[in-house]
Formats: sequence, structure tokens, C-alpha cells
Amino acid sequence: MPFNVQNFRASLVTDGARAALFDVSLVVPPVVALPGVTENIVFKARATSLPGDSVSSINVNYFGREIKVAGTRTFPDWSITVINDEDFLIRNTFERWMSSINSHVNNLRSPTMAISAEYQTNAVVRQYAKTGEIIKTYNFVGIFPTDVAAIDLDWASGDQIEEFGITFAYQWWESLSPVPTTDSVSAVSGL
Repeated sequence: MPFNVQNFRASLVTDGARAALFDVSLVVPPVVALPGVTENIVFKARATSLPGDSVSSINVNYFGREIKVAGTRTFPDWSITVINDEDFLIRNTFERWMSSINSHVNNLRSPTMAISAEYQTNAVVRQYAKTGEIIKTYNFVGIFPTDVAAIDLDWASGDQIEEFGITFAYQWWESLSPVPTTDSVSAVSGL
């Protein structure tokens, strides 16, 4: 019999993973980081996603028949949603980071960001169990911001805290074990 609620309950031993039990950490390049920004990101990155996995398919024709072979792996952009505080600490840091990669007026890169190792870093997302243990960790390698989203202002939004999105490009992600600490994130990123 396909419907059996007892079997379903038995298979959900720990009551399922919870989407709200996570944190994000990343080490911002030192030349643009404002004091305390790394710690603030852990607390104020309100939303994100665990990475997906995608390998393209290549169609090959042979005597009128199409077969599929494995293509290349792709890594789509990754985003976080940040709670904005009145100090604008995180937003100011990311605006400085993006301006150092390509300035607004001169269309130039800062000499302190001349090579990719100077403007790329790593980020870590940790998923927690309801008991507090880390159950899954992903390391995003070689990230850099590509978009700091607008903040909507509205007189009718008196009971809301501002939020904004940050989108990153990255080279690849890794599923890590054992679980890294903030210090190991710094070591992996080389910062």
C-alpha cells in the first residue's frame, strides 16, 4: 500500500532539516573591509541558498539518432540577503569592494585589487541540526560581488527593517568535512 503515514513518520527520524538553521561567513578582502564586517555578516545574512549541482548535456547526432553525453559543470551565481543596520557597515564594505574591482567614474580597477587573489575570497554556509550541531557545510571558492541590490524606501514601511541582496560569482563550491571554523575560512581564502 503506497500510503502509510507510519512508514513516512519512521523515515523522518529527526523531523527534517530546518531552512532557518544556517549561517554564512566570509572574509572580505582586507583592503576594503571595515572593522567588524566579517562578524556582522554571520549575524545579518538573513537568507541564502545551498548550492545546486548542474552538468550540461551535449546532443550528438548519429545516423538520424540523437544521443546525449555529459558536458561541462556550471556554477550559477550565489546570493545572500542582508539585514541593513543604520551603520550601513556591510553595504558600505560591499560598495567599496565593488568600486575597487571597477570604479564608478574612471572605469579602473584599484591597484590593491590588481590580481584575482586580491579581490576574490571564500564564503562558507553551515546548516545546523535542531540540536545545534553542524550537519552540512559548503565552501564557495573564489567569490566576488557582482551586484549589490537596491534598497527600497517607502513611507508605508514604518515597521520593516531594510534588507538588500548581494550576488556573487564564484569559481566552484566544495562540500566540506570536517566542518571548518572561521579561522579555516581565512586560511582557505588566503586572507
